[in-house]
Amino acid sequence: MRSWKRADWAPYRNLGQFVAESPITRPTRRTISPGAEEILGLYFPVLDHGFVSLIDYMGTDEDIERAARVSYGQGTRKQNLTRGLLRYLRRHKHTTPSEMVELKFHCSMPIFIARQWIRHRTANVNEMSGRYSLMPMLFYTPPTEQLKAQSAKNHQGRMGDPLPEAVQAEANGRWRSLREETVQTYEWLNANEVARELARIDLPLSTYTQWYWKIDLHNLLHFLTLRVDSHAQWEIQEFGRVMAGMLKRVAPLSYEAWIDYDVCGGRVSRMELDALRALIRLTPEAGLTTEGKSLSRADLEAKGLSGREADEFLSLLAKTSVPDFELDLSQAKSAEYFAERLAAAVPKNEVPAKEG
Repeated sequence: MRSWKRADWAPYRNLGQFVAESPITRPTRRTISPGAEEILGLYFPVLDHGFVSLIDYMGTDEDIERAARVSYGQGTRKQNLTRGLLRYLRRHKHTTPSEMVELKFHCSMPIFIARQWIRHRTANVNEMSGRYSLMPMLFYTPPTEQLKAQSAKNHQGRMGDPLPEAVQAEANGRWRSLREETVQTYEWLNANEVARELARIDLPLSTYTQWYWKIDLHNLLHFLTLRVDSHAQWEIQEFGRVMAGMLKRVAPLSYEAWIDYDVCGGRVSRMELDALRALIRLTPEAGLTTEGKSLSRADLEAKGLSGREADEFLSLLAKTSVPDFELDLSQAKSAEYFAERLAAAVPKNEVPAKEG
């Protein structure tokens, strides 16, 4: 049992929903992760107005092991034994034990990212309602280095080089003009008592929304595998990277296995294995040996790989860097910091004065 002392709450002293004014004693029999406790309730900025906060979590790596073994003891296993089991489970896709761990986030993102995000239908979600609350007039603007042209190969992505400065300036000017009119219209509709559910209908997809999002570890790993991948839209990658850093603190051994088997690993097809067998000889004594053979792209296609499959296979083999999603704690903000920014962006219920 752990007894919580006031000093333990020092990082969250300004977070009213977590800290009371009087001294706190909070005993718990829950398994806790010290790394997760350090960031619990802190808010990490993402993009220009967004954020992610780990609000709560249930379970750690040890809970996955206990679920897998259906055991009742805790604190008696060596970490290397827990690590070995978790890696075995990940390697062989035994995912049910990881469903015993859950994480709850508070997130704010542009609506167009929220619509990508919600495609993952394996979480519990409660989104801010524009029917009930006034929407803060905050809009996403891509940074200069991300304002790029349409990719000729990837029909749902952007190409590598930024747009010419003149095009960037014009795009930003048009966005700015559109949003100024949007704010004026939204403020006017609300000030003249038009129903909020109607006043919101022309808000652009760049408008920021927010939600509480709770998900188990198995489904979170699936979400993150797709969303930190370089093929995902850059903006949602930014959210994925922060959430991966939070996962690293809740369940570091599961995080490590995910990096090794999913982020830096990959599936290999029958044809791709045939290609590797043509290059490598297996012997019981020496293990893997090679005889200086080579396979051209034509050889790969002759083994049944399409041109795109061959490109993806070679890309998988060329992948050598290991990402580190460590959080930068110096970037963390309090709940009040974002609450004040959101409140300042909420329209006033006054009819705007006419110019001239």
